[in-house]
Amino acid sequence: MSETWIVGINPVEGALANDAERVREVLIEQNSKNARINEIAAAARKRGIQVKSVGKDQLERIGGEPRHQGVIAKYETPPLRGEGDLPALLEAAGSDALVLVLDGVTDPHNLGACLRSAAAARVTAVIVPKDRAVGITPTVRRASAGGADLIPVLAVTNLARALRALKDAGVWITGLAGETDQSIYDIDLKGPVALVMGSEGDGMRHLTRETCDFVAKIPMPGNMESLNVSVATGVVLFEALRQRGAKR
Repeated sequence: MSETWIVGINPVEGALANDAERVREVLIEQNSKNARINEIAAAARKRGIQVKSVGKDQLERIGGEPRHQGVIAKYETPPLRGEGDLPALLEAAGSDALVLVLDGVTDPHNLGACLRSAAAARVTAVIVPKDRAVGITPTVRRASAGGADLIPVLAVTNLARALRALKDAGVWITGLAGETDQSIYDIDLKGPVALVMGSEGDGMRHLTRETCDFVAKIPMPGNMESLNVSVATGVVLFEALRQRGAKR
């Protein structure tokens, strides 16, 4: 297991709330008057986690980022799950399965924002290709606002094979692309569904697109060709929830 530093109030709160057994210690800024930092310190101590008061310069040096907000935590990084975990996750979700597939989202801020939307939508799993995945870095964790701790993230060796496994399990796959006349609002997103988002620059790879059952776009009447991938992810996930009438 490797260790990393979680930086900032929301990420540290999320780790303590959802994955406290992996938090090794918490460092807080000396003489902090921030009530949330004091609450974090109390929560950590309650769980038997060591809390140290240190200077601001030490937080910046250890955390490696200036936006520490007065608190960082040493965290034992779990390995990303693999495709072997997929069948059990799908079986547990049943007809409510909602899978997000990110085909090459490499910007950590975008990945974190996608995980935040995925957690808000309570997706079954997020699938990423192992060779094009940024991993759950401190930046990803911060951008996810705790979402990285709430949902399974699966890194797969062969994305097309993972998509075929989804299809074999009865999951319908819709990829998002701008070069199509089909609107996402005309696709049936009820039942077991996987939504595939392409990379920031090139979109879905050719083989990924060929494996999809449907390819759809988000209609944009304004004078813009595309949306940021994390924004588009939020749009399509919550369109799926709207169609399902789910109060999740």
